[in-house]
Formats: sequence, C-alpha cells, structure tokens
Amino acid sequence: MNTKEINHHLTDALLMAYSAGTLPEAFNLVVASHLSMCDECRARAAEFDAVGGEVMEATGEAMLEADSFARTLSLIANDDWAVAPEPAPARERGDVFPSPLQAYVNGDLGAVKWRKIGGGVSQAVLHFDDEANVRLLKIPGGVAVPDHGHGGTELTLVLQGAFRDEHDRFGVGDVEVANEDMTHTPVAAEGEDCICLIATDAPLQFSGLLPRIAQKVIRI
Repeated sequence: MNTKEINHHLTDALLMAYSAGTLPEAFNLVVASHLSMCDECRARAAEFDAVGGEVMEATGEAMLEADSFARTLSLIANDDWAVAPEPAPARERGDVFPSPLQAYVNGDLGAVKWRKIGGGVSQAVLHFDDEANVRLLKIPGGVAVPDHGHGGTELTLVLQGAFRDEHDRFGVGDVEVANEDMTHTPVAAEGEDCICLIATDAPLQFSGLLPRIAQKVIRI
C-alpha cells in the first residue's frame, strides 16, 4: 500500500512504550502491525530505539553475581524460548494482514475463525489476559458498532475497508487511539467489510442495554 495514504498515526507515548518493551502483548501486536504498514511511524520508532540505546550506553555498570554468565548460558541451552523465532513472512500483494499479524495467526484472512456477535458483525479473539486483549472485528459495509465509551485505552488499526465516527474517517493503515474521554459510534463505510485489529486494556462502556447484556458473552 502507499503509506502516504495513512493519515492517522501512533502517538509518541505508544511508540516510546513499544521501544521500551513496556506494552502488553495485545498492544504490541497492533503497534507492530501498523509499523509494518507505515514508513513515517517506523522512522519515528527507530528514533526512539536510538535514544534508548544512548541511554543504555550512558548507564553505569551493574554489579552481577559471579556465576551470572554461566547461569545465562545454561538457560539458553536448556529452554525452548531461547530458540530464535523465524522471521515474519513478507506481506504479499493482495494480502489483507501485515506480516506481524500473519505470523500471529499463521496465515492471512482465510486463517481466521470468525464468531458472529450480532448485527452482522463478527469477531475473532486473538489474545486475552489480565493486562489487555486483542481481537479482529469484521463489520459489514454501512453497519454501525453500538455507541460506546472506554474504561481505558482502545487502539484500532484498519486492515480492510474504512469506518467513520464522530471524530474522523479511518482507512487502511490508519490508527484510532481512544481513551476514557472519548465516546463514539463507528460506522463501516459502504462497500466491502471493514476489518480492524483492536486492542483494549479495559472493557468498553456501552450506552445501550442489549450491548451491555451481550458484553459478558462476547468479552469486549
């Protein structure tokens, strides 16, 4: 895709946290996916990585126990996590998912097991823990997601189609960062399904009764 078409980018706070390794897994996936699609944010992330390297070099030496090196080598030799992961596959022409997401779901759009959650909308929960969760959401063209606020941060990356809310329009590659101060009603653009990768660190706050009842079942 032409990265010049991306109009909504990651915040400095998210990029710094990603560089520092302090984001939950759910948010890491969305940030990494956007970075693979966006030259501008990738360049900014590289700048934060460089600043972090300078800070590490300026940090004084830490005292280690005498057997620290030997214990580290033992961990590397005996644990599966020490095996270097294979590089993520390159995004092929026509693919919907960026390479970090392809590596996460082991494929492209066809590998997703969707679950209908009402109103024609489908979701696939990819990761769920106490810190944050991440899911794929598929919204038919012209369909609205119920009006809702946020108990924390919601990070939405558009992978296919587009949506509009009270604040702006978001197309492929765009990121919307929502927080406790935002209430909105996203509506998918007419045409193809709008597919988004969404990470949240707190339950959404729906205005309507039916979405609130369904919320416990669909875990959103």
